[in-house]
Amino acid sequence: MYAVTLDGFGGPEVMKWAEVADLPAPGPGEVAIDVVAAGVNRADLLQRQGLYPPPPGASETLGLEVSGVVAEVGAGVRDWRPGDVVCALLSGGGYAERVNAPASQILPVPEGLDVSAAAALPEVAATVWSNLVMRAGMHGGQLLLIHGGGSGIGTHAIQVARALGARVAVTAGSQFKLDRCRELGATTLINYREQDFVTVLRSEYPGADIILDVMGASYLERNVEALAEDGHLVIIGMQGGVKAEVNLGVLVSKRGSIHATNLRRRPEHGHGSKAEIISELRRHLWPLISDGTVVPVVSAELPVTDVAEAHRLLDSDESVGKVVLAIREP
Repeated sequence: MYAVTLDGFGGPEVMKWAEVADLPAPGPGEVAIDVVAAGVNRADLLQRQGLYPPPPGASETLGLEVSGVVAEVGAGVRDWRPGDVVCALLSGGGYAERVNAPASQILPVPEGLDVSAAAALPEVAATVWSNLVMRAGMHGGQLLLIHGGGSGIGTHAIQVARALGARVAVTAGSQFKLDRCRELGATTLINYREQDFVTVLRSEYPGADIILDVMGASYLERNVEALAEDGHLVIIGMQGGVKAEVNLGVLVSKRGSIHATNLRRRPEHGHGSKAEIISELRRHLWPLISDGTVVPVVSAELPVTDVAEAHRLLDSDESVGKVVLAIREP
């Protein structure tokens, strides 16, 4: 079979679409998927640079989410059968013609959705729902501040928040991205290159009930200042570094909380597992996607042979939402 391989770590040019050894048959509890499309995530860019190694036992091949058709099922799998059209959350291996995935991390392609577009869903949907709803308890009437509103995570989070009745503020680095965030339902738009997000936010609200942050250290102090009383800061990325000081007095005075989470290294089963998150998505989020309330935002779909350009695009100011790699015809 063919998959994207790495010729060392570095820029997009180290990736090649090349012939590799065939995968073994799916093991117990696994499903083999003939991949139609794979979503591109910032974690892939970091792994390509040698900055985000896969967890022990996971595939070294890039790719954390795919859509496609079930080709074969392993022993004990009862919910899926060959021919089912699905999408899946992975720990790796998605940039390939075929992947073996745990049956508990597979979802049906939502009704009415193009199979290629479904490749843009599992990673962002699991990240957003597990952090905003399952962890922070987001509900109607709250204010959510999203850093990086034009990203795949951001564009999805805006829609989920609006569907649940929350108000949304976003930061982004261009008017182009802010305009798209407005179209998706954000009402407070902050250009972080020109404005201080705390000043803008506090001019309109007492603070944010929930902050979804991808920056980490560089935004920690200001995020705590931006929190409302009983607010939740949820850190899911460290683009701004890993070490910072925080004024605990401010945090305590607001009865605030800070959560730092990771999706890729969660266990497959048990409390807080990927299986638990996928079950919640199917029950609560998938109906919202099927009826069009929440839609995948795909900036571009490129053939997998253009994987280097896909990485460059995702890392540029040109894309809003996700970039998808087309592996084979649907």
